[in-house]
Amino acid sequence: MKRRSLPVAAALVASAALLLTACGGDDGGSKDNDKIAGADTGSETSASPTASASDSAASADRPKIELPSDVTLTFTPEQTGDAVKDAVLKDNADMIRALNAAIVAQNPRLAALEFYTEGEGAVAAEKWVKAFTDVGWTVTGTVRYFDRQVTVSSKDSASLSYCGDESKGFSKVIKTKEVKKTAPNKDSYVAYGVQVQKNKAGVWELVKIQSTRGVDRCQP
Repeated sequence: MKRRSLPVAAALVASAALLLTACGGDDGGSKDNDKIAGADTGSETSASPTASASDSAASADRPKIELPSDVTLTFTPEQTGDAVKDAVLKDNADMIRALNAAIVAQNPRLAALEFYTEGEGAVAAEKWVKAFTDVGWTVTGTVRYFDRQVTVSSKDSASLSYCGDESKGFSKVIKTKEVKKTAPNKDSYVAYGVQVQKNKAGVWELVKIQSTRGVDRCQP
């Protein structure tokens, strides 16, 4: 069982940054700059990758993640041709799938989600899923993640930046099946900055994330 020692207040701030699928469907109160406590806000520094292809190929017994037919997530690019970066991209995509699966299952401690998160990232993910379970909401629709770029810092540390198009992703009330649709707007597009670390099993786990809505580079 993973330990989560981040203070509750910081965790709540963190969870607010994880609006990965439900674009403003609840109250329209999107934040311009939602940041997870402790996440770096400076520009990424490029470093020569020290991890080898064989390192990145380290394989853990990854969980199977299933989503309902009304939830679609797409990721571009899925691969870069670099083994280490491709491993980071794959585990990041599976983390996002696991987060959505946890919301659908109404289970903040879904094993697949815990598999891909650690530390502040685990706290944030759990708190965000709990925000859905507390009100009896789930997610529906399509979310597109694009312009996914990886910077490898060391054999077990990397960062990602990417955009999320949430214009067709919404919250849904489980009991009534009501979809909380809103018209697409500038805040439907989110810029993400993510830090990941590779654990002993070879899994690139989410440890920190920050998000900013309405960023020009993510607009259509």
